[in-house]
Amino acid sequence: QVQLVESGGGLVQPGGSLRLSCAASGSIVSINRMAWYRQAPGKQRELVAVMISGVNTNYADSVSGRFTISRDNAKNAVFLQMNSLKPEDTAVYYCNARMMTVTGWGDYWGQGTQVTVSS
Repeated sequence: QVQLVESGGGLVQPGGSLRLSCAASGSIVSINRMAWYRQAPGKQRELVAVMISGVNTNYADSVSGRFTISRDNAKNAVFLQMNSLKPEDTAVYYCNARMMTVTGWGDYWGQGTQVTVSS
């Protein structure tokens, strides 16, 4: 069974940093796209950062210059380094990956990890 497991969330003061991790496991053949989304209370889930084919990256305007997405291909892992955090970054952060498994291509989600930015 294929799954994504996130870690690294928590409580941080404004201006602080956090690093989120997401590891994919199971019968994975290849990974095309890995991304981070977030959902704040009362708001729709939004794309934060995406990495395609392990090279091309794109960021939401609200996090550009503060967040960095990276990937460890050997470990099927993706990371989100978050710097200069603001209260408006508070949300549940979800890992997402488009992966080929033994059953074909699929879109997978992690369970989410809470990030709270508050003094």
